[in-house]
Amino acid sequence: MEFDVVIVGAGPAGLSTACHLMQLAKQAEQELLVCVVEKGSEVGAHILSGAVFERRALDELFPDWKERGAPLTTPVTEDHIYLLKDDKKATKLPNLIVPKTMHNHGNYIVSMGNICRWLATQAEELGVEIFPGFAASDILYNKDGSVGGVITGDMGINAKGEAKDSFMPGMELKAKYTVFAEGCRGHLGKQLIKKFDLDAGKSPQHYGLGFKEIWDIDPTKHREGLVVHSAGWPLIDSSGGAYLYHAENNQVLVGLIMDLNYSNPHLSPFDEFQRLKHHPVFAQYLEGGKRVTYGARAIAKGGFNSLPKMTFPGGLLLGCDAGTLNFAKIKGNHTAMKSGLIAAQTLFEELKNTETSGGKDLSVYADNFKQSWLYKELFTSRNFGPAIHKFGTFWGGAFNTLEQNVFAGNLFVTLRDEHNDHEQLKLAVDCNKPAYPKPDGILSFDKLSSVFLSNTNHEEDQPCHLKLLEPAIPITVNLAKYDEPAQRYCPAGVYEIIDNVQGEKALQINAQNCVHCKTCDIKDPTQNIAWVVPEGAGGPNYPNM
Repeated sequence: MEFDVVIVGAGPAGLSTACHLMQLAKQAEQELLVCVVEKGSEVGAHILSGAVFERRALDELFPDWKERGAPLTTPVTEDHIYLLKDDKKATKLPNLIVPKTMHNHGNYIVSMGNICRWLATQAEELGVEIFPGFAASDILYNKDGSVGGVITGDMGINAKGEAKDSFMPGMELKAKYTVFAEGCRGHLGKQLIKKFDLDAGKSPQHYGLGFKEIWDIDPTKHREGLVVHSAGWPLIDSSGGAYLYHAENNQVLVGLIMDLNYSNPHLSPFDEFQRLKHHPVFAQYLEGGKRVTYGARAIAKGGFNSLPKMTFPGGLLLGCDAGTLNFAKIKGNHTAMKSGLIAAQTLFEELKNTETSGGKDLSVYADNFKQSWLYKELFTSRNFGPAIHKFGTFWGGAFNTLEQNVFAGNLFVTLRDEHNDHEQLKLAVDCNKPAYPKPDGILSFDKLSSVFLSNTNHEEDQPCHLKLLEPAIPITVNLAKYDEPAQRYCPAGVYEIIDNVQGEKALQINAQNCVHCKTCDIKDPTQNIAWVVPEGAGGPNYPNM
């Protein structure tokens, strides 16, 4: 199948690109063939975000979004930020000593899954073809080495690699230009960065693991529009923060983001999140409520200093696939959308020439990007993450407050973190084991019951999509040195150390549980795990995350 533009990923970046490209074509009365391929069972099935949403890019894309029925119905009414000192005590911080980037006046508490479903409807009305349930498994290259599209994965292959009765071969989706908007640590984006050396001269990308649960709570405790953020406990040996947002319909969205540069291999991000909910700041709202949904997803938080070159021959790398999230705001949806709007403008300027065969490196995108508010926003937030990594939560926070509130992000110094997250683990014997409390089944829960609430499902008889480059390393290196941290950093119980039939230690991979968070691909200390796409439509089926 041949198109003018193929877009990989029906998230905010990909769908914004599709919508704006078709808007420009319609204005010019030019016909374009644009398709979006999405690995989730439906648009939104793999979308997970907090989320407090900034409208700036949406206002540009659809100024009449309210009349069009966009699902933005809960404006932020209050901002509370706490420093948690231990499992009981907390100090509420006055707005004066909080970075301005953390203020949320004018923003909305939303479900990004629902916003993406709405964006997909707008795209289809504009003439975009959307193919959910099809995973882009490989990149299609032209003879000259430029990107010429993608190949979707074969369906109906058994665990041995043989065709089943249900076999259906993948499709070649050819395009003049291909946009990669897979989200954080996209497996094709990772390949493109390496092949075209897109991160040359840049700081390494840095990541966090974000958790989210949706709770139905007691209506008498619900304060629609209240936004709560916290730093400090339980992240004593790591950095990050927590959130609780009062959405509509007596629901709250609660979660934790833990930076993946932590050094203690015994840490369990999942258990840190579970014990967070027992703190009075959070428990006061959750007690008497019911958890209805769970999920987890890695975020790319390196920001401006880690942003790769976003163009290459035949395509563009956008949104969280590139790392456009603004960690100073803990927001990446509006920035992903803006990267898509800039891409659409750049692509249309090229495609106005109907004779073009594509395949060029649209380097003018970098100029358009630099002239946009997105560049300024990321530049003025460039020190936020490195400051916390260098100085810790308290002093890093103080530095960020000074830079953002006094210097508006234009301090003369640029801080950098040049260390890869996966290289930070210390030996297990040199680290203390945290004493995590057992889940009580009221506020805290185990991994398997949590994964159940993510509606995760994969066809069981298929090749494992979690590839070990060297099968022996999990035992000979990771277990021996780090007590195999995959047992703990995975938020879905995918990795287990078991005794095999020979009575020897072995790594068991429960790929059926995978929620596609990409943490294993990021944090494995030997970079021995390669996450690739499973059969299309596999993975979580988030309803409104």
